Amino acid sequence: MASFDIVSKVDPQTLENAVNTAKKELQTRYDLRDTKGGMELDKKANTILLSSENSMRVKALEDILLARVVKQGIDGTSLDFTAEEQAAGALVKKTIKVRAGVDKEIGRKIIKTIKDAKLKVEAQMQDDQVRVTAKKIDDLQATIALLRRADIGLPLQFVNMKS
Repeated sequence: MASFDIVSKVDPQTLENAVNTAKKELQTRYDLRDTKGGMELDKKANTILLSSENSMRVKALEDILLARVVKQGIDGTSLDFTAEEQAAGALVKKTIKVRAGVDKEIGRKIIKTIKDAKLKVEAQMQDDQVRVTAKKIDDLQATIALLRRADIGLPLQFVNMKS
């Protein structure tokens, strides 16, 4: 049986490079030069903390970060900007989560998309990835093409192709 795994991950070194480049841009931007706060990458929690004096500047930090992340080749949908801003003393802070792994809800959506296409493959959820198996490699390649066209809302990588 041929198989492959569907995963969603971000290279930590590339993400760190993007955040460091964004920090350097903050220092050179005229409109943000005297801003207190900044951005910090927390590798263990897999989050990025933005902080500034007001929500408008936090939004500018988001835009800079997103531009740098995309320029480094990371899909912009791997960052979750949905968290609310919180006031912390004189600063406004926002935590941006870096999505890693396929959660249960998105895994179900992937499996449903595959089953609705009526391909001769079998998909099952395994921890934070989805394993797809089939008798023919052509069916697996059709599945990959299907998922690349589908709007899942998460950047997907297809790894461990075995025939």
